[in-house]
Amino acid sequence: MSHPGTLVLIMAIAVLAPLLSYGLGRWVRIPLVIFEIVLGIVIGPDVLGWAHHDHAVDMLSDLGLSMLIFLAGYEIEFAAVRGDTLRRSVWAWLVSLVLGLGLALALTGADVSKTVVIGTALTSTALGTVLPILRDSGDLKGRFGTVMMAFGAVGEFGPIIAMALLLSGRQPGRSAAVLLVFAAITAVAVFWALRPRPPWFAEVIANTLHSSAQFAMRFVMLLLVAMLALAGAFGLDTLLGAFAAGILTRLVMHGAAPQSSPEILGKVEAMGFGFFVPVFFVVTGIEFDLASLLDGGRALALLPVFLLLFLLVRGLPAYALAPRDLTPTDRRALALYASTCLPLVVAITTIGLDEKVIGQGEAAALVGAAMISVLVLPLAALRLRTRGGSAKPSKTPVQGTEAW
Repeated sequence: MSHPGTLVLIMAIAVLAPLLSYGLGRWVRIPLVIFEIVLGIVIGPDVLGWAHHDHAVDMLSDLGLSMLIFLAGYEIEFAAVRGDTLRRSVWAWLVSLVLGLGLALALTGADVSKTVVIGTALTSTALGTVLPILRDSGDLKGRFGTVMMAFGAVGEFGPIIAMALLLSGRQPGRSAAVLLVFAAITAVAVFWALRPRPPWFAEVIANTLHSSAQFAMRFVMLLLVAMLALAGAFGLDTLLGAFAAGILTRLVMHGAAPQSSPEILGKVEAMGFGFFVPVFFVVTGIEFDLASLLDGGRALALLPVFLLLFLLVRGLPAYALAPRDLTPTDRRALALYASTCLPLVVAITTIGLDEKVIGQGEAAALVGAAMISVLVLPLAALRLRTRGGSAKPSKTPVQGTEAW
């Protein structure tokens, strides 16, 4: 089917998925992203064969991933995520990286290139998936939500940095130099974002918020496109630019127009979660190599292995290095949430496939295990905290990525 027909199918799934999530939410809480990916698999070439990706659809999918990472960067509250909590989250991720690379080295038979791809994928946390669940359960503003924000942000940002250093195709030293230059430019942008804006800036935002001018939205998109272009100019993964753009946007909008900031975020979320992000996840399902996974043999056997490694590599350090004021129940829930992954696993395996470093079977096993982690681990963490009395049961169906 041509890309207009494929896009119609993708948007039909984007509409159907929240209806299924809402309807089944009375009996079982299934993250919305699971419906999007599974339905994408169903219409994809390995099942019904109705949809096939092409350049236009792939471009929209890439924008969806960038928007997802942008929103994850925007959600970080630096006033809360700092001090001992931030230090512990950074150390936990560094331990995860060492564990991931070490176990991947053993799993791949000392294949260094393959080790870097698999080991980096094992260290990610799907902050964009976990945040709505915490928001719906009422935990996002509490102490547990603050800790999870720190561990999730580092689990999202750390792999992006590792991708820039290890998966760029350049020598590590040169990659580090390029990354430092990008970081310096970003630091200058952050300094600019923290400076007081002139009074007219807030006035224009307020006066155009409900008009066709939409100055705030245009400014947000300018920041996003500029940081994506900057990352691309340096040969870095655009996800790094998207994450930095989210941070910059939050600093600018909260500093210049704090009253309008929640409404601006609502508009950005509506654009992202209403169109771009669902396209990314549905296309992930369409491109999922189900045939390689179901052929049996090594690929299928690797799926439970990778799921266990997500828990071991990401969950164990998070549990061990969690702040001491968390209860044992909260520490276990933190480990489960931190082990939830998918978007970056998809991004990293895509790079591995493009570079012909990993095979289709290994990529399918990694993405399949990440899909199961999104389906199972947040629900287990939520139930664990609810039974332990740490969280109040939510009446709202839990979303995987998008808000209902």
